[in-house]
Amino acid sequence: MGKSKKSWMLLAVTALMVITACTGKSGEDAKSANSGSKDVTAASDAAFSKGKYDPPIDISTVVMFTPPKKYVKGDTQENNVHDRWMLEQLGIKHKDTWYPAGGDQYKQKLQLAIASGEKLPDFVFVPTDPVLTNQLIDSGQFVAIDTLFDKYANKTWKDHATQHPELWYPFTRNGKKYNLPILEYTDNDDTLLWLREDWMEKLNLQAPKTIAELENVMDKFKNQNPDGLASKDVYPLAISLKGNTNTWLGGLDWLFGAYGTIEEQWNKDAKGNLEYGSINPGSKQALAKLQEWMNKGYIHPDSALWDENKTAEFWTKGNAGVLPGANWIPDWPGPDLLKTVKGSKFKAYPVPAGPDGLAGTKWQNTGVNSSFMINKDAKHPEAIFMYYNYMLDNLANPPTGSKFENGFAQGYDWDMVDGKPTSNKDKIKDFSNDFTFITGPARIPDLYMKTLVKLADGNKPETPYEKQLADFRKPENWYAAKIVMSQMNIRKQNYFTGAATPTMISKWNLLRQSEMETFNKIIYGKLPVTAFDEFVASWKANGGDQVTKEVNEWFTSVTKK
Repeated sequence: MGKSKKSWMLLAVTALMVITACTGKSGEDAKSANSGSKDVTAASDAAFSKGKYDPPIDISTVVMFTPPKKYVKGDTQENNVHDRWMLEQLGIKHKDTWYPAGGDQYKQKLQLAIASGEKLPDFVFVPTDPVLTNQLIDSGQFVAIDTLFDKYANKTWKDHATQHPELWYPFTRNGKKYNLPILEYTDNDDTLLWLREDWMEKLNLQAPKTIAELENVMDKFKNQNPDGLASKDVYPLAISLKGNTNTWLGGLDWLFGAYGTIEEQWNKDAKGNLEYGSINPGSKQALAKLQEWMNKGYIHPDSALWDENKTAEFWTKGNAGVLPGANWIPDWPGPDLLKTVKGSKFKAYPVPAGPDGLAGTKWQNTGVNSSFMINKDAKHPEAIFMYYNYMLDNLANPPTGSKFENGFAQGYDWDMVDGKPTSNKDKIKDFSNDFTFITGPARIPDLYMKTLVKLADGNKPETPYEKQLADFRKPENWYAAKIVMSQMNIRKQNYFTGAATPTMISKWNLLRQSEMETFNKIIYGKLPVTAFDEFVASWKANGGDQVTKEVNEWFTSVTKK
């Protein structure tokens, strides 16, 4: 959560400027699932229906995750509890599996393999990287997965894909889907406001439902500070202006949302076309408000130098009263505030509405964290489905009494101590919960937030998963999650998830630089708010209009039936 995140578009542009197409073969030439289905034999289908291959089969994979930091109980990379389980339960044996050292090294190794024509493993892990995804499709080494997904994916997988068809956008080429989405918890990073609740109580303030009411709260925090801090030492709103302002902590998506747009992403306009949120007229209103807040001392003048971690640090010192962030703030950096400032409290509040009643936040996660691609030469392309289906059905939300009720493997991530199951690592001799699952841990997208809401509503935890969250997450998390879920109708997703367009490659860095410089100068009062209009005109004339055209062409290509 404290890890710095960067704009995917800047990464995509940089990568694509360095890396050109590695082969001349188009993804259209890749074998489709239909032609690859000849390898899905009747015997394989029979094994799939039984949930186990007998005799066992070999598969090869690319796994970006590094091997466990330590092996216990005599396990090795070639013989470990995960692989023994997979062989015994599913009849699947790892063979020639890659374990790259880390994310950047993994991408480089994969790109070199594509460029050299090296034969890749059966199943290839693909991080969220539009450039890499398109290179892999272009390589011609992977099948379209439409037919396989329809035939083999389980209900959890299919239901989420049906509810969120946008998850296919980065993986679609000429109407075919090439990547299997690996699921992630949704809404866990959506924005709400964390206010100093001890200040709210001492000043007898009510929840700010509008921007105007929030201004009143910030004014009281600064000029009538209940901790006795001088006005010059209080900057109520802790935000980051160093890089992206549409970010994971200290972001401003909620403020721009109050004026009808979300900055730094591609939103749908009234006609259903994509527009860049930073040039929407609502951004001008948001910038005017930020300039006003900077002048009033609601924002620290060093915010342009602060990344998300520095913003969190400022808030935890007790000099700010409002921190935009996610439901997990009670886990970090909330405890640091409580340690630093005696008697401090914090509480989550919904984002406020603008003068026209508008409200909005960035939808931070559509429920996908990565994907897998299937080699056209894989003898058992359905094997990845058998594996991940089992994970989703049995490990993501194990029922009471199941063999995974207490964890994955007894003696590793849980054990019986004094006659009771425990996951306390201090009580387990060879504790290890660092398993190299092929797909990473199995997660049902809406389960996490729904469970927190259930707990917030006062319901008793019943399943092993619910009991675990009740112990692992604080009540402040529960209630924050309930607020997030009450804001579902205002969240706005970024609809452009493809690789950089041709004009982006040559001009996007300059357009973004112009945007950041203009916005910061307006916020700091070095330019009048009217400079926004000049920026928009320049943005459009210097490549922005062409980028918008290309983005919409891409959007049409991935959404057409």
